[in-house]
Amino acid sequence: MFHYPEARRDETAVENFFGTTVTDPYRWLEDPDSPETARFVEEQNAITKPYLESCPVRSHIKNRLTQLWNYPKYSCPYRHGNKYYFYQNTGLQNHNVMYMQDTLYSEPQVFLDPNTFSKDGTVSLSRTRFSDNGNILSYGVSRSGSDWFTIRFKEVSTGKVFPEELKYVKYSRMTWTHDNKGIFYAKYPGKIKKPDGTEVLCNEHQKLFYHRVGTSQDKDVMCVEFPHEPLWRIGAEVSDCGRWLVVTPQQDCSLNMILVCDLHNLPNGQITGPLNLYHVVGKMEADYEYITNDGADLIFRTSRGAPNYRLIKINILNPAPENWKALIQGHPRNVLDWAAPIRNDKLVLCYIYDVKSMLQLCDMRTGQWLYTFPLDVGTITGFSGKKKNTEMFYQFTSFLNPGIIYHCDLTQNTFQPTVYREITLKDFNPTAYETQQVVYTSWDGTGVPMFIVYRRGIILNKTRPCLLYGYGGFNVSIQPTFCVVRLVFMQHFDGVLAIPNIRGGGEYGEAWHNAGRLYFKQNTFNDFHAAAEFLVAQGYTCKEKLIIQGGSNGGLLIAACINQRPDLYGAALCQVGVLDMLRYHKFTIGHAWVSDYGNPEDPREFPFLFAYSPLHNIRPPDEQRMQYPPTLLLTADHDDRVMPLHSLKFIAALQHAVRGNHRQTNPLLIRVETKAGHGGGKPTSKLIDENTDMLCFVVQSLGLEFYK
Repeated sequence: MFHYPEARRDETAVENFFGTTVTDPYRWLEDPDSPETARFVEEQNAITKPYLESCPVRSHIKNRLTQLWNYPKYSCPYRHGNKYYFYQNTGLQNHNVMYMQDTLYSEPQVFLDPNTFSKDGTVSLSRTRFSDNGNILSYGVSRSGSDWFTIRFKEVSTGKVFPEELKYVKYSRMTWTHDNKGIFYAKYPGKIKKPDGTEVLCNEHQKLFYHRVGTSQDKDVMCVEFPHEPLWRIGAEVSDCGRWLVVTPQQDCSLNMILVCDLHNLPNGQITGPLNLYHVVGKMEADYEYITNDGADLIFRTSRGAPNYRLIKINILNPAPENWKALIQGHPRNVLDWAAPIRNDKLVLCYIYDVKSMLQLCDMRTGQWLYTFPLDVGTITGFSGKKKNTEMFYQFTSFLNPGIIYHCDLTQNTFQPTVYREITLKDFNPTAYETQQVVYTSWDGTGVPMFIVYRRGIILNKTRPCLLYGYGGFNVSIQPTFCVVRLVFMQHFDGVLAIPNIRGGGEYGEAWHNAGRLYFKQNTFNDFHAAAEFLVAQGYTCKEKLIIQGGSNGGLLIAACINQRPDLYGAALCQVGVLDMLRYHKFTIGHAWVSDYGNPEDPREFPFLFAYSPLHNIRPPDEQRMQYPPTLLLTADHDDRVMPLHSLKFIAALQHAVRGNHRQTNPLLIRVETKAGHGGGKPTSKLIDENTDMLCFVVQSLGLEFYK
């Protein structure tokens, strides 16, 4: 029996939702600055830390993770101006380093090293964008994993970093005007008290600004605002020709509008105030992504009229919908994941077919297919190439392949790619493992695909531990990628890895996404339950050794599943989960998730949210209901996307529900990281520590054996 801290219960925190009374006794945990919240976190970590550190094979786990993590990692080369750039990590560096070279095979030089930003690795590089001529780099600097970042500028020829810092930036691109003098970027009002990742308030009134390099931020020009729509976020992109500024306001996570400004028609050619925009798409009813343009014909990837996405041409001078032209029609099964221009007259298309990547080349003006690049079963995780370039690079990975970077010279008529660089690990033989893709049947007869990976030669039986990972939301596709932690699990615990592509994701387009959101969100959980039942029924594992894992929306999945079927799972790892479905929309960017989850303040949508909200569906074990499986929640103090309050309130409620219940002997713990966020920008040292703790938790709670 674990003796959990007794969190204060405030029974006066009560709300009435359309006749349903809901208590919220741990609402005080929503205040990250409260001494009481800090004390609660300390008390929880004081229980969790000794449990994890007492794992008898902890040193073996951490040493093996460190050994396997220590291999050189590379990105695709990127051409900017007359230089090539790429990212490299020698193995255990906290952050990838940007290198510069004159040719693809000349000696590279360090251009920007984020490891110098801070001693402890908690300051990271969040994004980059070169000027059109490649002479200046704009880059974002983030602290402690926060979504907030500060924009800086660095000159290529001299290495000089410009003095100005652009602050209060979040959810923003950086796009250069083609005179190479400045960028458009979006920022929030400077009155924000804590742009450091610890605030909880909704982010409102984002505006688009123009910054001229070499000037202070207070001289920036406000270009676009929507004062009557405080929750809109403003995307902006300067077209490949430099003439058009494409503005895409967005409120949620799937729909946007298109507004355009002709930068060649600016008074005196100067940006001095709000821009004159005209609407191309005036309603948020589909997803539009600018790809490139051919003069006044702008090419967009869109879900309008194509649930698996297509490419359309919109003539900006005559933009009425009846004049739009289909360039690439939507495929009945394969999903157009992304598209990119290359060599002035061609497009690279990346499709998802049955959860694997397929890469094609087509004619930009006619849409005619030209070539399909040869690929194994896996995923394209990197691409570089521009409309003005005649070469491209793409990076392939899979469960068993850490990465191959291909180079293709498009001046050749054959388009045949060559291997530019292959990433390898010591002490790892990919042929020693096997990957299967199966289709199992969910509760309503729907076939759901699932990847299963394990070491060749092991006898698949009910003694094997199995790691079942899921996400199922926001049109996100979970494709095969390489992961050292999963490799350690398979190699040293004789474990089986299983990844089902449950509904709510984007693996089969908008239809698959829609079947797992809003009123149909329960399909996501049912698909996950069905995956677990399939693995047990087919003899891959047993319920007692079935470990489930998910993060963010996947954390919601894990928490909902242990509430609904505690009998089905052996252990649960719930990372940075969205767990309070009645208040999630009130904090930072949570309002944007209403498109996937629904609005609890809507009487039509409250019932289904309340029915599965993890915080509000905790039930202690009794004669009919089994105890909760061993559960570890993970969150971080600077997570300003999914606030730690979700995990704190859930663990407080969970521990309260089982306090004194002799049927609950499995541990229910939380790990709260400091100086870390939702996951982005997390240094290697923290990643190794976090994954060591997760593996130690399942060893401790399930009694797994570490095979050297």
